Amino acid sequence: MFPLPKWGSASGEGADASDDVHRRARERMVELQIRRRGINDPRVLSAMLAVPRHCFIPEARVAGAYDDRAMPIGHGQTISQPYIVAFMTEALRFIGGERVLEIGTGSGYQTAVLAQIAFRVYTIERLGRLQRRARETLASLGIGNIEFRTGDGTKGWMEEAPFDAIIVTAAPPRVPEPLKEQLAIGGRLVAPVGERYYQNLVRVTRDSTSDYRAETLLSVAFVPLIGEHGWPGAEAVDSEEDA
Repeated sequence: MFPLPKWGSASGEGADASDDVHRRARERMVELQIRRRGINDPRVLSAMLAVPRHCFIPEARVAGAYDDRAMPIGHGQTISQPYIVAFMTEALRFIGGERVLEIGTGSGYQTAVLAQIAFRVYTIERLGRLQRRARETLASLGIGNIEFRTGDGTKGWMEEAPFDAIIVTAAPPRVPEPLKEQLAIGGRLVAPVGERYYQNLVRVTRDSTSDYRAETLLSVAFVPLIGEHGWPGAEAVDSEEDA
């Protein structure tokens, strides 16, 4: 697990009253929203307890940072509800030490949770403004095992493939073939797949070079994944220069 600085960690000397309030809210979140709803992987529970969700929330909404709901983060995007972040992370079936590709950096919260468990996280965001904000937040928390790219996530990150796990945090109409091809043998991909605003969360496991096994896990509602292998609108990609 990547160490977080004391001011943002689940415990530690020197935490002020505000940090203590957030820590207690995080403990309640993990117990009531996550553990009691069936998430039991100790790595996932520890990561959810360690990462300060309020640091990834717009300042005007910080009071609800640990509520059991998704929240807007600007640019038509959202930070997923804590349970969904935990569920998707557990669904990747980590054993520790994996190289993970994340499609859709967003606020960087899911990225931070993954980075607590994985060896390295490669994350792609099409909106440069969101990418820059997430990068700054993650750097302020001292989380360094992350590589960033701005662009069309539906194409994956071929130069760094294969990946032990791939997580998609916006919804394509179907699993993009480039992402399946970039899974290592035995690798798992978790993504919301289906209609534009209503989908099923699926897990795809690559059993061999040409064999994939798909499972439906949960009904969900995510914002659409935009890109060449997602929904139309790849031309709207923001570059880092535009951020």
